[in-house]
Amino acid sequence: MLPAIFGLSGPELTPDERAFFKDADPAGYILFARNCVLRDQMRALTDDLKALQGRDALAILIDQEGGPVARMKPPEWPAFPAGPAFDALYETAPISAIEAARVNAEALGLMLSEVGVTVNCLPLLDIARPETTPAVASRALGRDPLRVAALGRAVLDGLEAGGVIGVVKHMPGHGRAIVDTHYHLPAVTASDAELEDDLAPFRKLASAPMGMTSHIIFEAWDRERPATLSPVVIADIIRGRIGFDGLLMTDDIDMKALSGTAGEKAAGSIAAGVDVVLDCWARMDEMVDIAGSIGPISDIATARLDRALARLPQAAPSQNFAALIEKRDALLAYA
Repeated sequence: MLPAIFGLSGPELTPDERAFFKDADPAGYILFARNCVLRDQMRALTDDLKALQGRDALAILIDQEGGPVARMKPPEWPAFPAGPAFDALYETAPISAIEAARVNAEALGLMLSEVGVTVNCLPLLDIARPETTPAVASRALGRDPLRVAALGRAVLDGLEAGGVIGVVKHMPGHGRAIVDTHYHLPAVTASDAELEDDLAPFRKLASAPMGMTSHIIFEAWDRERPATLSPVVIADIIRGRIGFDGLLMTDDIDMKALSGTAGEKAAGSIAAGVDVVLDCWARMDEMVDIAGSIGPISDIATARLDRALARLPQAAPSQNFAALIEKRDALLAYA
């Protein structure tokens, strides 16, 4: 198995993709709007991927957060609120906010599991600040570490109840970045002591099955390398101080925060201690480069992947989607 998660170019596999994926045997796939057209089409695509790999328990990821980040879009699928909606409710009714976040995530899980998606890249545990880049602030669960942790736990629990696995992101925290890592490499100058707030939600949810790194330099820990490429941040901070032992994936290595070829970035990430590389854009030359630049997945990463996928339900969830949405909306009305 290759320690990579690859994107797909369209609503069905091309012959070239089918041949490459069969040979490379990646650890999983990630879907975007270009792959999500209709319910039947999505189910056929995810069934095809599982058959191709010969694994029913296959990591098929999506970023279906709600708000500005949603790959499955109306009118085929309903819109969902983003993190700030639950943060706003928490101001006046914390228990209601936690329950609203949970049932919202459960509904998301049902919607995703219906079409064969097994992993949702949610929740964000990044602490929002006045200076936080809008690319993260518009999606964050709040400014207080304990609030973010409580809402994040509700999201993880709701997703699992709906039949999918959650991913905590962006480790060890994206809230202090003032530029968007899709386009720039941020450097955070906060001290080690100040960064304790950023670590707190991740530490509280260190038992999460999967996590995602951030492409950010934290000068207190490694002045030269962003977290994704830093053995110090991965070993000492994410695995050590946070205590995270789930499957650790990169954020998309195509982001402009990282420099070098696709293969160089992938190899650097694996060498730094990341379990799997996330490459989203389905460019065949880059996927071939990655496959030729990294070896097979490690035994410990395989064990982490298997442990995460073991949390998938054996039978389809039977909850009532409409009732979950109705309950969420009634709770959010109190904000």
